[in-house]
Amino acid sequence: MTEAAPNFESLLREALSPVEPPEDLTLRLESTLQSITELAADELEAWELSAMRDPRNWARPAAAVVAGGAAGTALVLLRARRRAHVDVSRRGVLGGTLETAERALRDIRRETRSRLLGGR
Repeated sequence: MTEAAPNFESLLREALSPVEPPEDLTLRLESTLQSITELAADELEAWELSAMRDPRNWARPAAAVVAGGAAGTALVLLRARRRAHVDVSRRGVLGGTLETAERALRDIRRETRSRLLGGR
């Protein structure tokens, strides 16, 4: 009975070891989120306001708003996190919690503004 315990523990340790994600995962995720955002924007842009009088026509624009908003938000957060990670790795040490939070908020504001204003 005692022989099974070390074997069980080693099996658990092996099964629960961390797995590194693929190197290009961030780029693929960013590309996918960017295309979803662009598709949602194209869908909303092609929609005619006169068709909005009938509530039966609201499903597609509502879905485009939800999908585009979620993808855009995720894209903003992903890019802000990447910038924060680059800053930390460049410095080597985190500059304090308050400074990190302020920098993250500035990055999120800048990225959101560029998304809403189309890069202006």
